[in-house]
Amino acid sequence: MKRSRAGALHPAWMIALLILPILLGLAALCIGRISYPLPEILKVLAAKCTGGAVDKQMNIVIWSIRMPRILLAMLVGAGLSVAGCAFQSLFSNPLATPDTLGVASGTSFGAALALLLGCNLLGVQGIAFAFGILAVTLTWLSAAGKGRGLSSVVLAGIMIGSLFSSLVSLVKFTADTETQLPAITYWLMGSLSGAGFASLKWGAPCIAAGILVLFLLRWQLNVLPLGEDEAKSLGSNIRLLRIVTVICATAVTASSVAMCGQVGWVGLLIPHICRMAFGNDHRAIIPASVSLGAAFLVVVDTLARSISAAEIPISVLTAIIGAPFFIILMRRSRGWRL
Repeated sequence: MKRSRAGALHPAWMIALLILPILLGLAALCIGRISYPLPEILKVLAAKCTGGAVDKQMNIVIWSIRMPRILLAMLVGAGLSVAGCAFQSLFSNPLATPDTLGVASGTSFGAALALLLGCNLLGVQGIAFAFGILAVTLTWLSAAGKGRGLSSVVLAGIMIGSLFSSLVSLVKFTADTETQLPAITYWLMGSLSGAGFASLKWGAPCIAAGILVLFLLRWQLNVLPLGEDEAKSLGSNIRLLRIVTVICATAVTASSVAMCGQVGWVGLLIPHICRMAFGNDHRAIIPASVSLGAAFLVVVDTLARSISAAEIPISVLTAIIGAPFFIILMRRSRGWRL
């Protein structure tokens, strides 16, 4: 089962990628400290629409605890995957992701600073977004004089990421050791435990909007690696496209970091899997990144809250799973590919 000749996904793949996150979401609803059979889960979901009677404890576990986490995991996984895909195309670099470009570190610093100042979720998102834009701008400017090849962009991203990581350490140093420091430290490890419908209504629209814009622009994202003259000959405003791409990808990253902390590897691993499976056409890999990113983070979050008595920080699991898997992918593909 391959891509269609036009470059878009084969209808069978589209159906499979659409169903995959839904099936994994249903499975995640069944799994936890208290396990429920799928027929009972379906009854609870149906009762929400029909108003039927269900077990009170089960209703609370499903609708107040697990459902918001699963929805947030899908949004963050899809968003970080699409952001990584967009950054890779923008910089013509297979290692360009929110992590390697310093965007994640910049947004983490902004969010940590906002937490130190006692801001609410909206304030955390706004400050995180501002520092995310600053980080990617500094990375872009640092690499601009040397061309945007593999080494210059990655080295600039490492430099900017290191700068903001040091600033995060400074924020932690000045935080109150009894209340603020533990909260900031645990939050930076990444966790979806604080998910709820109240927080989703603030963070989800920004992530969803960024994903939607990049999805609608998937036809033009193939132009990003081209030069300005080539892009103009194809009728594309490359400068405007780059600005929109940076804003959307950074906004998605900032909202994700503000809601659940820093989650690594998703923006690097998933786009590479999609490129290896479906090629380099963004008409195929953007939808695939949305689906596989959502599915991947649902699985990881389910493991994080289920495999031990104490919840494991999600960034720990993404690194443990992502690093070996990525090495295997690179060995099988015999190097980097974009």
